[in-house]
Amino acid sequence: MHSNTYAIHTIARALLLAMFVLGCEDRYQRVGDEVPDLVYPQGVAQDFTLTYTESIKELTSQDSSNTRVIAVLKSPLSEDYTNLRSPYQKFPNGIRVEYFDAAGNMSVILADYAIIYAQSNLYDLKGHVVLQSHDGKILKTNQLYWDRERDWIFTEGKFTLTNPEDGTLLNGQGLDFNRDFTYFKALKTGGEMLVKEES
Repeated sequence: MHSNTYAIHTIARALLLAMFVLGCEDRYQRVGDEVPDLVYPQGVAQDFTLTYTESIKELTSQDSSNTRVIAVLKSPLSEDYTNLRSPYQKFPNGIRVEYFDAAGNMSVILADYAIIYAQSNLYDLKGHVVLQSHDGKILKTNQLYWDRERDWIFTEGKFTLTNPEDGTLLNGQGLDFNRDFTYFKALKTGGEMLVKEES
């Protein structure tokens, strides 16, 4: 008799456990604010080129050509999300930015993927990121931020900076600098310097 009672208790426990597990399935249908918004770009452009200009002097109503090119942005695909609360523009297939200093010298930034946040004018560059300055310096990293308003560039990632002028190769992690490299701060570094032998 004892074994029958034990068997009934075991079966009852198994059924109770099965009902508990099956009862945990989420069958709640979400409505209203709980449903995640589907986000679509308000515009898509292929073979996209955008030229940024600024006025050399304050323009009057009669001026039309007192501007200079400060940057040219090119990408095979641009997705425009500037209609959102936090507007941005996405470049999922890569980006090339040519930017010019006051003397007209061109430097280039290349990245596999980019997002430009419209409100802060911050560029978030990812993938294989390469910055080549007009004087030949080459910076390589996997993520780089460029604050266009402050003309400031920074990363928390690993980087390699090659300077052909003085024959140095600097490796490190984390750096920030201004666009023309007159201020440069690296967090962790190591590197090499090429020394020419005297004959």
